[in-house]
Amino acid sequence: MDNLMNILTIVYALCCIVIIVLVLLQKSEKGGASETIVGGSGSNFYEKNKGRTKEGRLKKYTIIFSIVFVVLTVVLTILNLR
Repeated sequence: MDNLMNILTIVYALCCIVIIVLVLLQKSEKGGASETIVGGSGSNFYEKNKGRTKEGRLKKYTIIFSIVFVVLTVVLTILNLR
């Protein structure tokens, strides 16, 4: 059980580092709240293929690693309570 905790803790720490790096690599989105209220143009070519760009991949990987982070947090909490 201790080996599992050690492995999960190492994976957890690596996941944290990866999330930090991914967030720092992303460009800030200009417009912010005003674009949410007014609405952005979703009909151009870039908006339709945004997921295939570097920014789209970074955002997708950030979401994936964030989900892994949350799952590991729950698992490690449950294992620590025992």
